[in-house]
Amino acid sequence: MADTPWLTILGLGEDGPKGLTDASRAALDAAEVVMGPPRHLSLLQDVTAERVEWPVPFADGVPLLLARRGRRVVMLASGDPFWFGAGTVVTQALAQGEWTALPGPSCFSLAAARLGWGLEQIACLGLHAAPLARLRPLLAPGARAIVTLRDGAAVASLASYLDGAGFGASVLHVLEALGGTRERVRRVTAQRYALDDVQHPVAVGIEVAGEGAVLGLASGRADDWFAHDGQITKRPVRALALSALAPRPGDLLWDIGAGSGSIGIEWLLSHPSLRATGFEGNPERAARARKNAQALGVDRLQIVEGHAPEVLEGQPRPDAVFVGGGLSQALLERLYALPSGTRLVAHAVTLESEALLAQAQAAKGGSLLRVELAEAQPLGRKRGWKSAYPIVQWSVTL
Repeated sequence: MADTPWLTILGLGEDGPKGLTDASRAALDAAEVVMGPPRHLSLLQDVTAERVEWPVPFADGVPLLLARRGRRVVMLASGDPFWFGAGTVVTQALAQGEWTALPGPSCFSLAAARLGWGLEQIACLGLHAAPLARLRPLLAPGARAIVTLRDGAAVASLASYLDGAGFGASVLHVLEALGGTRERVRRVTAQRYALDDVQHPVAVGIEVAGEGAVLGLASGRADDWFAHDGQITKRPVRALALSALAPRPGDLLWDIGAGSGSIGIEWLLSHPSLRATGFEGNPERAARARKNAQALGVDRLQIVEGHAPEVLEGQPRPDAVFVGGGLSQALLERLYALPSGTRLVAHAVTLESEALLAQAQAAKGGSLLRVELAEAQPLGRKRGWKSAYPIVQWSVTL
């Protein structure tokens, strides 16, 4: 561990030197090297240290920075480097004690201040390199969000996305170069968006409005949210499965026999820190699961093509496992080898797979639940109950 940090990660606003604290100014005065994007370097004309432009893509600059370890280096970043910023990427390659950070006001703080919004009450997303669909779980009338975007074309794409999702009435506050001499704030609706001169850096405050479908917060979303070929854990059964899986922050799920990906997707919708890997032997279903995850804003769902138990070898150990298809004694034996405390939920429809779960429960304990569901359907001029195949659910903590 270094005794004195060689690196200072300095948050710089659009107002350049005027917005810097005394500590930030002192760090720049003492620096031997100042490294940052060209736009940031151009804001500091009076700095005499060696200037190094950060390359594109961003990852290519990390080795250049590390090569200067041992010198007094200032790395420039926008606003708060540790809120959707570059700081976390760089510090992953450093030991504690190698750096100090001097953050400035984030663009989210500046945007909230301009709009008069309570920052703790709204969603903040960095969408420079992320799909716009990450907004999908947040889209509900009355919701608010602040997002950062790459450029003016991305703002136009955002307006088109909202309009296409049925939220064209949403108000967009387009905030350019906040805190600097080029600052500009304009208000438009998504469906009437026609701005063609938006300048970088840009953030957008969104006030969601419209008649689009709302995804909802509870497990057991409607089946029609998921494209599928019939191989899907239906809504009520999915709700029971997620309840038994009991997601906890940071947990990793194995979804074996992922099908449409509905279990893994709903798991990920529960909390942004959750992780999930779906295993699916059918390439068409695997591709469909990926598309479903992307459309519903949880593109972090990993889909691995292959058949269990073989496909499970070498995978990171899960905290919870759901078996929705491909149940076999060989698979159960493989899952029994998982660490103590792993939560396992398995569903069966056939008599053969029911028998496997009955034997498993007798040997390992846990809860065995039989679920029978029926829906009202037309029956001539009247209605009657149409039963689905019963589901047997085994849930256990290994």
